[in-house]
Amino acid sequence: MTTAANVRTTDAKEQAAGGSGQSPRARMALIGTGARSEMYLRAILGAHSDTAELLGISDVNPGRVQYYQELAQELSAGVQLASFQPKDLTAFIQDNAIQRVIVTTPDFTHADYIVEALEAGADVVVEKPLTINAEGCRRICQAMERTGRDVVVTFNYRYSPRNSALKEIIQSGAIGTVTSVDFSWMLDTVHGADYFRRWHRDKENSGGLLIHKASHHFDLVNWWIADVPERVYASGGLRFYGDRNAAVRGLGKRPERGTNDDGGSGPFVLDLRDDDRLNALYYQNEHHDGYVRDKDVFSEGITIEDNLALVVDYQGGPTLSYSLNAHSPWEGYRVAVNGTEGRVELEVVERAAVATSTDQKTVVDPSATPIQEEDTVRSNGERLVLQRHWEQAVEVPIVNGEGGHGGGDSLLLSDLFNGPGEDPLGRPSGYLDGIRAVAVGIAGNASLEASLAVRISDLDLGTELHRG
Repeated sequence: MTTAANVRTTDAKEQAAGGSGQSPRARMALIGTGARSEMYLRAILGAHSDTAELLGISDVNPGRVQYYQELAQELSAGVQLASFQPKDLTAFIQDNAIQRVIVTTPDFTHADYIVEALEAGADVVVEKPLTINAEGCRRICQAMERTGRDVVVTFNYRYSPRNSALKEIIQSGAIGTVTSVDFSWMLDTVHGADYFRRWHRDKENSGGLLIHKASHHFDLVNWWIADVPERVYASGGLRFYGDRNAAVRGLGKRPERGTNDDGGSGPFVLDLRDDDRLNALYYQNEHHDGYVRDKDVFSEGITIEDNLALVVDYQGGPTLSYSLNAHSPWEGYRVAVNGTEGRVELEVVERAAVATSTDQKTVVDPSATPIQEEDTVRSNGERLVLQRHWEQAVEVPIVNGEGGHGGGDSLLLSDLFNGPGEDPLGRPSGYLDGIRAVAVGIAGNASLEASLAVRISDLDLGTELHRG
């Protein structure tokens, strides 16, 4: 966050405090009450209640709003969390002197809510991705310029100790000048499949996995090598999920949702009723807006890709080779960074295998770790290895902390609610980082359509992307 934004926030806090001399709290609103919003609600009502105050929440689905209102009362006795309609965002901001709006809505709505919040006088914290297309980038940049307000895109992967450790090695110069990066990401048949059940399956909603998921990965590379993407060539397609692939494999006509009242089973079946949280948050609230959270991954209507490969050239000279597979039997990633003086490799196995047994007829919560078979070949873990030219390889220790992503989530939340301190690794991210991350995906989608390499400078994102 910029110094100017911090000064503005402090002034607003003092005004809200009414000169009482008490430590002021930032006045916040949250729009979007899906599963991801819970992290912010818990943080504001818990560890960061001394610096932040949640004045209201909003969603198009009143059932999900009620779910979080009840959760808020459980977390902090006596809290009566106000709600407002999304169409009333401007009025709620201005009537309640809101200083910051947290946006956790579906990706295609981000630009609308960000621009409206900025125009109404609030700064914005938005879940990745910043937006899904070049038009959204331009609108956000123009609104920031008009209003002088600030936008922060949350990239929690930067704060994961293993990713921070890799950044530290590259930044130290141990491998010299970076020449290339090889990066492969595997999503397994629990986590990966889930993108093909939800609203993400329609590319008009999510921009596809190159935007919704891979913007995390592109941000990591941009940050690791301190460089800016310049040109993208992409290839890929829908080769596993979807009705056409089901027909090729003889799966027959599939129902719209993964299961129905007659019951269903199988490794790709998600029955929301089997998980208390998903049942309460989504299944019980379908009648409000018709949103079906557990569509069948082999049904019609999927327009995103499940296999992707990119070559990305950077302004400083390095080339990124990237691949994403969304139906892998194991989950994790491998990254290797080559330099003029050596190579550093990071391998992460988040789930060594997805279990299938007679006792596990359906997937429960896709975000939970499923039962795993014993595997003597591959096991969960992480390994960071540095090898300089003409030297033996050495394993670099990774020190994890408490909480999600090895303690990284708590560091991110602290930067958001307490303000970022001095960080030699530069993990706090701003709107330019958000644009640089989605720029690769936007160019990748354009490349998929044209079967040609696409220069990011030709996209008209509303701002120039330069190194430094």
